[in-house]
Amino acid sequence: MLTEKSDIFKTLLSCFLLITSTQAFSAEKPTEELVFLNWADYIDPEVIKEFEMKFNTKITEINFESNDDRDIMVNETNGTAYDLVVVNGIQLELYKRQGWLAPINEKLAPNIKHIYPKWKNAFPGAKGYAAPYFWGTMGIAYRSDLVSNPPTRWMDILNPTSELQQRIIMIDSSRDLIGVALKALGYSANSQKSEQLKEAEKLLEKQKPFVKAYGYIDLTEESSLVRGQTLATTIFSGDALMLQEQHPGIKYVLPEEGGNIWVDYITVMASSKKKELAYKFVNFINQPKKAAQLAQFVYYATPNKGAEKHMGSEYLKDPIIYPSQETLKHSEFYAQISPRVQRKRNQIFSRIVDKN
Repeated sequence: MLTEKSDIFKTLLSCFLLITSTQAFSAEKPTEELVFLNWADYIDPEVIKEFEMKFNTKITEINFESNDDRDIMVNETNGTAYDLVVVNGIQLELYKRQGWLAPINEKLAPNIKHIYPKWKNAFPGAKGYAAPYFWGTMGIAYRSDLVSNPPTRWMDILNPTSELQQRIIMIDSSRDLIGVALKALGYSANSQKSEQLKEAEKLLEKQKPFVKAYGYIDLTEESSLVRGQTLATTIFSGDALMLQEQHPGIKYVLPEEGGNIWVDYITVMASSKKKELAYKFVNFINQPKKAAQLAQFVYYATPNKGAEKHMGSEYLKDPIIYPSQETLKHSEFYAQISPRVQRKRNQIFSRIVDKN
């Protein structure tokens, strides 16, 4: 009899535990989802987890490989497939004209107050519609242990010596690739002059036989730069530092002619059905401590002034992350160019990159 009662008690206890665990699981199941279109490895996964737990939500991250790819992905669905999108500053005006962007609600994202005004207003389309995320430069990463003459100018990879030939990877973005050639020739990366664009095309055409590939370098330990199969590549500053973790021989240089100073922004899409939650995400990542954590994860400069007191002096004084005004004197933001000139640039890009 005692054994029967014991068995009944065990059965009841098991049922209770099963019901309790099921209820706990149901309570923990995310109630909403945010779809976030972002560069790969461009946000600390721990920050994502913290946000998901705090707001009982799920963030689904979709990655793009270039600014051009992101534009195609957003255009394919007329901006309806995503709640949050990382957009480079120069494209914000286009996104705004297309009706893709919702105004940033600073009442729901009050931590935007910590961002330096100069980054909020760095591009015409940014004001009121986008929250600055990171800024940096584009330059050259190279294997200092494998090259006898370290590159210091763009022309060093556009007119490469024999040791670099067929061991260079060039970025596959029309704005960036043509911008590099224009800077190498002493022109503005924003040039709209036909003769200067023709010169840039000739220079890229001359370089083409010596290019290993057009694309963006892999940032993992399998990267051809880490393995030494590639000796130089166009790259964004923070990504060079990420690769440096994999191999100390990898160095970064902002060429003497200058390069592009870029700013990425977090935007909320006008078509999103979860705008309030999206604004909460923008607010969450702009808490000074969180902004500092994110910056140190990706090795980029944060536009969040409040974050600086949570970062070590070594980080803030790193000349790659925070280049001096002297270093940046020949660099520039991308500016809007006419649709006619943009078509011409796209044609040049296609002739260089797509030609067999």
